[in-house]
Amino acid sequence: MDWNGYLYDANEKPLDRLVNGYSRTSVFRKIAFVGDSLSSGEFETWYDGKPHCHDIFEYSWGQYIARANGLTGYNFSRGGMTAKEYVESFAGANGFWDAEKACQAYVIALGVNDIYNIRMELGGISDIHPEDWRKNEPTFTGYYAAIVSRYKEISPDAKFFFVTMPNEDNPDRYENARKVREILYGLSKHFENSYVIDLLEYGPRYDGEFRRNFFLHGHMNPSGYILTAQMIDSYIDYIVRHAPEEFAEVGFINSGITYK
Repeated sequence: MDWNGYLYDANEKPLDRLVNGYSRTSVFRKIAFVGDSLSSGEFETWYDGKPHCHDIFEYSWGQYIARANGLTGYNFSRGGMTAKEYVESFAGANGFWDAEKACQAYVIALGVNDIYNIRMELGGISDIHPEDWRKNEPTFTGYYAAIVSRYKEISPDAKFFFVTMPNEDNPDRYENARKVREILYGLSKHFENSYVIDLLEYGPRYDGEFRRNFFLHGHMNPSGYILTAQMIDSYIDYIVRHAPEEFAEVGFINSGITYK
């Protein structure tokens, strides 16, 4: 057996090979999914002339990933979530900072509500206080970085995956997504053990035909969440396969075993 080709092709891009069954996301046995409605399996109904949204976690892409890989997945998410609310109240009120819920990896998918609902200033890496996340500037970058810093206190060696906003069929939304992506790449350089899941660059375009197949009103349908799960699972698999030395010791994270 030639195992070199087993890992990856030299010209492979992140989503060239969608996983089917166990992937290298399985190197993690406990993952937290931090996000908003699309991380919560939210379904949207319409009656009385207005939308009604319901978080159904078992349909979330995080739970599809967890079931496919036989791992424990936490939905640290809710429809409408922003980085600001997560830091200031939501995570604490729900025990998401608790040490017993410390994970080996955190997948963070925030940004849409920050930009479009509360019009949060994006800011930049300079908004991160070098010593105390509580003193970060009150911008999207500052709050997002506070989430990472807070979880690093609980799980110092955890891996972090920052999910970009998708490629929507709208020039203004694409430009906003591009700005957020720049921030996420900056954060991945600022924080060790951090990676970007770049759906803006490598994911599908969310045009009319895509929405007809994978959306229910303004949120995804079950097939849409399955596809999202496959993309994020495959992207993590791609990252692990291309940098195996960076993930060789993940089994020791939060184990209490000294390994460094």
